[in-house]
Amino acid sequence: MVRVVIAPPLCWSCGGPARRREPLCMSCRALLRRLAPAPVWLGGVTAWAPVGYEGPARALVRGLKFRGAVALADAMAAQIAANAPQGLLEADAELVPVPLHPRRRRRRGFNQARELAAALSGRTGLALTDCLERDGPGGTQVGRGSHERRAGPAGDMRLRAGRAPRRAVLVDDVVTTGGTLSACAAALRAGGCRQITAVAFARTLGR
Repeated sequence: MVRVVIAPPLCWSCGGPARRREPLCMSCRALLRRLAPAPVWLGGVTAWAPVGYEGPARALVRGLKFRGAVALADAMAAQIAANAPQGLLEADAELVPVPLHPRRRRRRGFNQARELAAALSGRTGLALTDCLERDGPGGTQVGRGSHERRAGPAGDMRLRAGRAPRRAVLVDDVVTTGGTLSACAAALRAGGCRQITAVAFARTLGR
């Protein structure tokens, strides 16, 4: 007789037992630092995230980005959809993922911002418009100082062939200084986009 051992789901933060389909145990979920419902101004864009980028939230972002756990995107999108300020995710908006440099996308196999945007689209019914791309130097934001981050992302943002949405909601996993959002917004405005906001799963504290 073959015995099948079913391992319980484990918390992405502490490694302890978690509930089925839940990436965090109850204790770590309670440790998520909930941010104020009011958006902040970053890089010339109104931006909002439900949690601070620390502790369990950081563990989820790293699991998605560096360990290929794309299923985490849905749990992260659920936090955005359930807590977003009124009017931020309106029906006429289109979700625009922050692009990843092609070299890094090939290495990683996916763009975590697009996975998050796709999950958010499924939960809200908003259209997903992957209309931005990044070229030029393919460096990473990790290890860059705040001054370098504010100056813009590693690589140049531009609009793909086609149209920019009239109203765009930029989507990323984490927002920091706003340099990347600013570069994305500039490319969208150059393509005729009239209104740009941004959402992310987490935001660095103090921003």
